[in-house]
Amino acid sequence: MTKERNIFVRASEGEWTTTPDGNRRRVVCFTDELMMVEFAFEKGGEGWMHSHPHVQSSYVAGGAFEVTIDGRTETLAAGDSFIVPSGLRHGVKALEKGRLVDCFTPHRADFLEQ
Repeated sequence: MTKERNIFVRASEGEWTTTPDGNRRRVVCFTDELMMVEFAFEKGGEGWMHSHPHVQSSYVAGGAFEVTIDGRTETLAAGDSFIVPSGLRHGVKALEKGRLVDCFTPHRADFLEQ
């Protein structure tokens, strides 16, 4: 017997939690191989510079962000996206109120422990 997975997720589902850097996130859905997470930022909010072994892809769902990856900085707006290869230092600054939708492979177990 296989375990039933929640493969359809509604916008009203999932709990928002405060991140250590003062923003908000909610885990949208995940499997062992992949995780989707929505982040919400107020204007001036920062996602601190950090690195992790996961490959990350991010979609700017709203607002505008200054994104730094491995020392290179670009300004991205709604509809733009970026990829962070495994192990590279990266961070963001919200130039206006906005949202990012991030996908991680494999999933971020640390996001499930909080």
